[in-house]
Amino acid sequence: MDTQKQLHETISALADGELAASEVELAFAALDTPEGRAAWSAYHQIGHTLRSDGCGGELSEGFAARMATALAAEPPLLAAEPPLRAPLPSPASGADGASAAPDRVTSLP
Repeated sequence: MDTQKQLHETISALADGELAASEVELAFAALDTPEGRAAWSAYHQIGHTLRSDGCGGELSEGFAARMATALAAEPPLLAAEPPLRAPLPSPASGADGASAAPDRVTSLP
C-alpha cells in the first residue's frame, strides 16, 4: 500500500474513533502536515454529512430501483483463499518437533 493512502486511512480511522493505540503517533505526525489537516477536515465533513438528517435532498423517483438493478449487475466479490499454515508442534511430538501430523493445514476452522 502506498504511504499517502496509508496515512489517509490512518487519519480516517482516527476521525472515526477506530484507530489502534499503536498508530496514534503516526496519525499525529500525518496531521502535522497541510495535506493531513485537509484530510482530517474532509473526513469530519463526510462524517457530519452522513450523520445528518437532510443528507443532500430528495432522491429522484425510481432511484432505489435503479440502484438495485446496478448492484445486481455487479460481479460478485470472491473471498481470497486463506494462506496455508504449518501446524504448531503438539505436546505429544518429540523433542525435535516431529510428529505424525501433516506438513500443511489444508483447511481452516
